[in-house]
Amino acid sequence: MPPATGGGLAESELRPRRGRCGPQAARAAGRDVAAEAVARSPKRPAWGSRRFEAVGWWALLALVTLLSFATRFHRLDEPPHICWDETHFGKMGSYYINRTFFFDVHPPLGKMLIGLAGYLSGYDGTFLFQKPGDKYEHHSYMGMRGFCAFLGSWLVPFAYLTVLDLSKSLSAALLTAALLTFDTGCLTLSQYILLDPILMFFIMAAMLSMVKYNSCADRPFSAPWWFWLSLTGVSLAGALGVKFVGLFIILQVGLNTIADLWYLFGDLSLSLVTVGKHLTARVLCLIVLPLALYTATFAVHFMVLSKSGPGDGFFSSAFQARLSGNNLHNASIPEHGSGARAHPPEMEPGVEELHTVWLEALNLAYGSVITVKNLRMAIGYLHSHRHLYPEGIGARQQQVTTYLHKDYNNLWIIKKHNTNSDPLDPSFPVEFVRHGDIIRLEHKETSRNLHSHYHEAPMTRKHYQVTGYGINGTGDSNDFWRIEVVNRKFGNRIKVLRSRIRFIHLVTGCVLGSSGKVLPKWGWEQLEVTCTPYLKETLNSIWNVEDHINPKLPNISLDVLQPSFPEILLESHMVMIRGNSGLKPKDNEFTSKPWHWPINYQGLRFSGVNDTDFRVYLLGNPVVWWLNLLSIALYLLSGSIIAVAMQRGARLPAEVAGLSQVLLRGGGQVLLGWTLHYFPFFLMGRVLYFHHYFPAMLFSSMLTGILWDTLLRLCAWGLASWPLARGIHVAGILSLLLGTAYSFYLFHPLAYGMVGPLAQDPQSPMAGLRWLDSWDF
Repeated sequence: MPPATGGGLAESELRPRRGRCGPQAARAAGRDVAAEAVARSPKRPAWGSRRFEAVGWWALLALVTLLSFATRFHRLDEPPHICWDETHFGKMGSYYINRTFFFDVHPPLGKMLIGLAGYLSGYDGTFLFQKPGDKYEHHSYMGMRGFCAFLGSWLVPFAYLTVLDLSKSLSAALLTAALLTFDTGCLTLSQYILLDPILMFFIMAAMLSMVKYNSCADRPFSAPWWFWLSLTGVSLAGALGVKFVGLFIILQVGLNTIADLWYLFGDLSLSLVTVGKHLTARVLCLIVLPLALYTATFAVHFMVLSKSGPGDGFFSSAFQARLSGNNLHNASIPEHGSGARAHPPEMEPGVEELHTVWLEALNLAYGSVITVKNLRMAIGYLHSHRHLYPEGIGARQQQVTTYLHKDYNNLWIIKKHNTNSDPLDPSFPVEFVRHGDIIRLEHKETSRNLHSHYHEAPMTRKHYQVTGYGINGTGDSNDFWRIEVVNRKFGNRIKVLRSRIRFIHLVTGCVLGSSGKVLPKWGWEQLEVTCTPYLKETLNSIWNVEDHINPKLPNISLDVLQPSFPEILLESHMVMIRGNSGLKPKDNEFTSKPWHWPINYQGLRFSGVNDTDFRVYLLGNPVVWWLNLLSIALYLLSGSIIAVAMQRGARLPAEVAGLSQVLLRGGGQVLLGWTLHYFPFFLMGRVLYFHHYFPAMLFSSMLTGILWDTLLRLCAWGLASWPLARGIHVAGILSLLLGTAYSFYLFHPLAYGMVGPLAQDPQSPMAGLRWLDSWDF
């Protein structure tokens, strides 16, 4: 049965019943006080019979849901080309369909769901998603857009039900639903192949489930209580599985749970066994269940993406060994006495000993073509190309960088420092590289040697420049490096993949490493390589040999080197976190600062630039956003006044006390959500965009609905002696609803598309709507 919107409870019902916990009693009392206050207020609409009331409740919910779906699915097929980040997430959906491994800074659930939606709707994964503006032509993209729009459409009814449960007011819930339905920003984000509608769906589902299980606090361990508690855990796993921003809703649910448990512990009417049951239930549903589901998404992710792809280079050599098609499935090894064979030994007596010898025979040999990978996450391979350092940047010699992707320019030939003879000559025996050897690394594509000297590195002060130098492998003594295995003795052989090695420059004594700093455009935005005089061992200066190509050596499968699931799970998180923190803006990309977001200072171009283009511009409905901003300020003021008055023991009338409880409890819950989803961005060092604010915007819209409904009811109560007092609340809510709808009518072209003159042109139909100069539509 839907919650009642009228009718109060007897005064005795406000007293806690035996067996209720402290917070449960307080919440129940707060709800009952609110219900009684609203019932006494002449402003509450009378619905008649309970059956008519229930029909009206369901009808309003259906209307809200229908309107939300209608606005999100209207003109969903336009424009029929890639818009903004569809180029990333559509491409990642294709990777899942093709089972091709890739790297992204976010957890995999959202992209997996996009790929699944595309697969089920007939998309074959062949569209390249190269850049915004590319037409989809015959490729099926509506399934993926439709899936995101479907989830985005549920944000409105979820917010409606959440506010209805917190305030017990249909008018507050309707106002919240209108703010989100008629917001052009939420509408735009819901219509494209993006992670945002999926993330916000799980955030709002978690919020609604938490509020619902709180409302079942007087019936602990009942079926509805277990259902909503479990659904909260599932939603938390979903939110975190889409983006790490899901941690913010986890924090909110965690704070709510800690407060509940604390008051349960202080309720002396409950035995410690009962408190223990409450604790166990929350641990199972809010910790164990989300962790299990979150881990399961990664298990599916790794199982599906089994083929080598563009994301290989971000991960360790051992991680890459598990990907079919990666060249680490066939690594070169030397013959190792009579114990080694050209293929893994058969299962026969002594096979374990022979197999151990076989694996230990992965030795680095002179003359081999190798790739050298830095052990710090997301640094990549030692790389060079024919471009020179520009004038004024050290010596004008060939650039040496690190590069995250597989490339022919990552290939080097390892040679002895004091001979130019070809070690691959069949007449020469295979010689292995040992710890402490003096070697040269010759770049295979350009025949220049890895070189360093006393010139300063391009970006890191007090580090030395690393270059490519020489002609056809002939250079000078600055090309000589001593290769050392970390924590090993001199004379030990270097193992491919396994040995952690350092390169010590023989002349300067510095250590080859990567600073991780991104070079300017002249360095193709690859990462800086330096030679550091500081000999402290860090991952930046430790490398391993990954590819090892030598025609004089046989090949084996490296399946035995594949890491375990916990190892690849940990490594993937390390790479994601590092990649997230290192995100930099692209050329001509609109970035923003957190203080821009609540004031709707600047939007994002989703599609089109010129007056002949089909233009979509991500910008919040300014009436909605500025009303939300005003509401936050009013809530802080009015909430503070009410809280101080209640703390000082002021005797408030029953109606005022009930509405004050709604404002403080319900409004405080959503204000906490807004705070947790907004202020952490001020602490982030990564590049930020306008769309990061939208989860917080959901909470500010719910706060607006609760606040204005409560303030209008308080005004109507305070002016009860006036003849028109009964209409103040209704008139106020209707004005807000109509104003919001009209503003959507004005600004809807931002979401549904504009063609023709830009807003700067007086002839443009949008000319009068460019209220801020920073709006570039």
